[in-house]
Formats: sequence, C-alpha cells, structure tokens
Amino acid sequence: MLKILDWIAWLCMVIAGTMLVVLIVIFGWLVFGRYVLNDTPTWVEQVSLLIVAYITFLGAALGIRDNTHLSIDFIREAMPEAPRKALGLLSDAALLVFGVIMAWQGWVLTITNTHRPIPMIDMAEAWRSAPLAICGVLMAVYSLANFLRRLFDAAPAGE
Repeated sequence: MLKILDWIAWLCMVIAGTMLVVLIVIFGWLVFGRYVLNDTPTWVEQVSLLIVAYITFLGAALGIRDNTHLSIDFIREAMPEAPRKALGLLSDAALLVFGVIMAWQGWVLTITNTHRPIPMIDMAEAWRSAPLAICGVLMAVYSLANFLRRLFDAAPAGE
C-alpha cells in the first residue's frame, strides 16, 4: 500500500511540476503578446488562477504526506516519548478529519459549479474547485497512513 501512496505522490509532483512549467510559458506568452504584439491575451489570468489552484492543493497534500505541512512541532518534540506520540496521533487525526471535510465540501462545491463557466476560457467553474476535493482526499489518505505508521511505532514519511 505504501508503494501505491508513493507512486501517487510522485504523480502529484510530476503534475504540479508540469503545471508550473506551463504557468511560466503562458506568462511568457502574456509578456510577448503585450509588449511585442501589442495584443494582450485575456485568457492568461483565468488559466493561471486555475493552474495555481492545482499546484497549491497538490503541494499541500504532499506536505501532509511528508510531514512538512504548517505545524508547530517544536513543543511536541521537546516532550517525553509518550506525550510526543499522543500529540502526533492527535495531529494526524485532526488532519484526517480536516481532509475528509475538505474532500466532502470540495466535492459539493465542484458538483454545484458544473454549469457555471469560468470567464474568458469557457470551462466549467467546477475545474477550479476540483483541486479542493482532490487535495482533501489525498490529505485524508496520507494523514491516515501517517496515523497508522505512528500508531505502530514507525516514523511517518518525512520524519
């Protein structure tokens, strides 16, 4: 199962990295269009917002997997073994609950926006909220994996 989770993480990094390259290319086109062709492409802003959402949410899910998400762990790490483990389990459980809620609400938002178009690019607004649901699912899965690793005395990924 860990191999599958590692493969999914690798795939998310490849997708986010590719999207970052695409973002750079379309901003290059924006600059070229504005200053050389004197014709600013209007679709770049909306496409870049869409791409940034995917990059951000995929990166957040990978942060949960690698235990590099925003957390204040210096207090936890300064404690003895038993409270440190309990606080780690509590942190993983809270992230699991948050991921499930994020996936659920992200899915609801995605479903309710299937008929609203994104201005300038003629895509459904659901594409902009889909990364929220995807990230929620990945956060829940990775935090569950970290919880189980910590519970059975194996260090979570990234520790």
